[in-house]
Parts: sequence; C-alpha cells; structure tokens
Amino acid sequence: MNTELMDLILMASPVVQAVMVILAVMSIAAWAVAIAKSHQLTQAGKQAQQFEQLFWQTPELTGLFNQMTQGGQVNQGMAAIFEAGFREFVRLKKQGVANSADLIAGAQRAMKITFSKSADQLEHRLDLLATVGSSAPYIGLFGTVWGVMHAFQSLGNVQNATLAAVAPGISEALIATAIGLFAAIPAVIAYNRLSNRAERLLSEYENFAEGFLTILQRQAHALEQNNAVNAQ
Repeated sequence: MNTELMDLILMASPVVQAVMVILAVMSIAAWAVAIAKSHQLTQAGKQAQQFEQLFWQTPELTGLFNQMTQGGQVNQGMAAIFEAGFREFVRLKKQGVANSADLIAGAQRAMKITFSKSADQLEHRLDLLATVGSSAPYIGLFGTVWGVMHAFQSLGNVQNATLAAVAPGISEALIATAIGLFAAIPAVIAYNRLSNRAERLLSEYENFAEGFLTILQRQAHALEQNNAVNAQ
C-alpha cells in the first residue's frame, strides 16, 4: 500500500507535486511550532506556580525583589510582572512621590507593559497554526482540482475512455486533499488547545497582578498617611 501511494505521488503532475511539497512543509512547520509552544507553556505554567507560591509565602517584598533580581537574573512571566511593578513603585518613592494614586498608577503602567510583552511571547507563532489549519485544506483542494482537470484532459487523446483510464489520475489528485487535511486537522487541534492554555496562563498573570496591586496600594496609603503625620 505504501509503495502504491508513493507511485501515485511520483506519477502526479508537477503542479500537484508542488502542492504536496508545500503541504508537507506546512505540516512539518505546524508540528514543530506545536511541540515548541507546548513545551514553552508548560515551563511558563510551572514557573508561574512556583513564583506565586514564593510570593505569598514571603512577608517582605523588598527581600523577594532582591532575590529575583540578584546576579542580573532575567525573569519571565509572572516574576517579570512583579519585578517591573515593584521596581517602578520603589523608583517613584525614591523620587519623592507620596501620593498613593500616583504610586499605584506608575506601578500599574509598568506591569501592563510587561504583561503585554509576556502575552506576545506566549502567543508568538500561534498564528502559524491558525494559518495552516485554515489554508491547508484549500491548498490541497487546489491540487485536487488541478489533478482532476489534468486527468480529464489526458482522456482527450483516448478513443475509449474507461474508469480504469481515469481512475489513476483522480487518485493522484485526491492525495493532495488528503495531505491538506492531514496538515490542517492537527494544526487546528493544536491551535485551539495551545490558545486556551495561553489564555488561562494570562488570566493567572492578571489575577496575580491584581493581588499584587492590592498590596502595593496598602503600602502606598500607609506611606501617604505617614507623610501627612510627619507634615503636621
């Protein structure tokens, strides 16, 4: 059966063969992206879970900040959001900003920028899976239509057209559609699954950011009250 399939592919017209090659490349690219993104999301989820546990178990945020930034460490995901927000909060305090609303707004802006960067990293190349899933069937269908047209044109030189004469050409053409579906179906499944995982992880980031902002808000109000008492 494999030999017959290979023979049909080799006997197909150059256009159909080109379509098959394109679909094969798209399928390989989709599988590579799906595997890489699955690994990335798994690692990001583990890192987020570990950091969140460490965050809520640490009573002093300055110590946690120093721990997360020591040695020029590059943080990702939830840890990066914490680092950006706390760094901006401390920077504004050192500049003499005492208004709690200004402190929280500055930290929130810094966290929002880092959140957007994290979202871009998690969603990077997912659009390739969507492209393969939506376009591969149509590319395969194009190859099939071209192959069928080529098969019927070849019958113009045959006086007695029979099913045996036209069947091989149609079989060659239908392989293109089969390959297109083979490339598209896994890509669509992977895109839906990975997109949902990325959305859930980003939702965890947002929930953490809200909880972190609540803590910063309490500290900002305490600082504002202390400054008001000292001013009196």
